[in-house]
Amino acid sequence: MTLHQTNPAQAQPIVEGLTHDVAEFVVGTSYADLPAEVIELGKKSILDGIGLALSGSVAKSGEYIQSYLAGLGIKDGPATVIGTSLKVPPRFAAFANGVGIHADDYDDTQLAVAKDRVYGLLTHPTAPALPAALAVAEAGGRSGADTMLAYHLGVEVECKIAEAINPRHYQHGFHATATCGTYAAAAAASKLKGLDVEQVVRAFGCAGSQSAGLRENFGTMMKPFHAGRSSESGVVAADFAALGWTTTDKILEAPRGFFQAAGGGFDAGAIVGKLGQPWTFVFPGVSIKPHPSGSLTHPGMTKMLELIRTHGIKAEDVERVDVGTNQNMPNALIHHCPKNELQAKFSMEFCMAILLLDGRGSLPEFTDEVVEREDVKAMIEKVNFHVHPEAEAAGYDKMTTIIDIHMKDGRTISGRSDFGKGSPANPMTYDEAADKFRGCAEFAKWDKAKTEAIIETVRRLEQVADIRELTRLCA
Repeated sequence: MTLHQTNPAQAQPIVEGLTHDVAEFVVGTSYADLPAEVIELGKKSILDGIGLALSGSVAKSGEYIQSYLAGLGIKDGPATVIGTSLKVPPRFAAFANGVGIHADDYDDTQLAVAKDRVYGLLTHPTAPALPAALAVAEAGGRSGADTMLAYHLGVEVECKIAEAINPRHYQHGFHATATCGTYAAAAAASKLKGLDVEQVVRAFGCAGSQSAGLRENFGTMMKPFHAGRSSESGVVAADFAALGWTTTDKILEAPRGFFQAAGGGFDAGAIVGKLGQPWTFVFPGVSIKPHPSGSLTHPGMTKMLELIRTHGIKAEDVERVDVGTNQNMPNALIHHCPKNELQAKFSMEFCMAILLLDGRGSLPEFTDEVVEREDVKAMIEKVNFHVHPEAEAAGYDKMTTIIDIHMKDGRTISGRSDFGKGSPANPMTYDEAADKFRGCAEFAKWDKAKTEAIIETVRRLEQVADIRELTRLCA
């Protein structure tokens, strides 16, 4: 690969061979190359993804997906739709499980390195990568180690592409999980199929032309559809590359390629020589969500729960709550009086109110029935969500949230948090991730014995000789 001087006309680097270099990384990386820390961090996100696919299978979107697949007349495929009895071709399992993982907006989040990424957030890495890896691995009877390697390669490719593309990509309306996630799935599927470098290059070329997803659809079922379709598209890309399908060999770096067309350019320094150097799971890290709501609510929810537990706060004793953030956060958390569960996920007022009333904010709390409760509506009226100068001064690479709880007895109980539970700054242990998994499985009314078996199987996934040992527990 050659990095030339910047093109003055476009003010963008000219990078020859970038797509080929990424393909070489996919083909040339072995399980032995994965640091032990990466393997252990990845297990938490893999377990998290499976749990979310379980809970997503009982969402309304899950019902629609299962009806759609049944209507295709596909039976006796080799890949499991998690949470169901359906067995379908890998591309459709990847689609269904990708939708399931993202259905409740409860899946993990990549952190960014660059300061120009507001809040430092980029993609949801597991939703596109894991379903493709599981589906292709199950169809081929591959090992747990093989599956983990493919998953990690997918996450790494996705995250470095997302880090490199100009922020305009997201700011102007593209959903990065959908667009960059297609490359994740292509990398994972290609690795498991044993494609060579030239075939992986073509798989990326095919993935690039399928890469799509618009943020205008946030707050609807199309948002999780994006994750599912990106996972499916990556599997399709690898399938066609294996057949000999031809594509460009420079889909990423070409003047009419992905980076330029979808972002208006990219930062070569964020991807050239950076794949696995370090692995994204090590730095800057991946956050596992403690609540099924927008990431921007999590620092405040983490601090609110801490204050409630430390001070024994009861909802009936609260006069009002002030919640202060930087000016960008209210631009995303736009539903101040939510009318349904999807709006509640992006409502700071609801998130504070439900913690005060119920002492938790998990899947059972984010339902239309709870949002419509009269006590919830009354508590929302007591929450003042505003811009706080201290939070504004902290910078937009943080999600600084300052809480002041004014009690009826005259006391004010206060706290501040920059990052939520589950972030690299305040990480979940495997056992804490397992507790979240149990909550998702319970929400799906999943068998408790299977639930515990999945937790322990993922814990020792590198020792599993055939991934179907795990997927059988998910069906």
